[in-house]
Amino acid sequence: MSIENLSITTRQVKAARALLGWSQTDLANHSAVSEPTIARLEAEDGVFGGRPDTIAKIINALVKAGIKFIPENGGGAGVRLVRRSSV
Repeated sequence: MSIENLSITTRQVKAARALLGWSQTDLANHSAVSEPTIARLEAEDGVFGGRPDTIAKIINALVKAGIKFIPENGGGAGVRLVRRSSV
């Protein structure tokens, strides 16, 4: 699935951070998105919103660290850690 066409939820981003053991600060450092922006985006439940370039930076940082986003497929959207990253 293409990252450009990926629709993720706030809960998936939080779950991804939990799998990696990352705080919002860690995600900010890896994505080059400010911590206040990440906190604001994570405060809203539902589809992870924001500017497309900001969302792409966050998703790319998580994917690079080994996260695979699982789309809604009847069993519910989710995340999986596909490999341990040394990031």
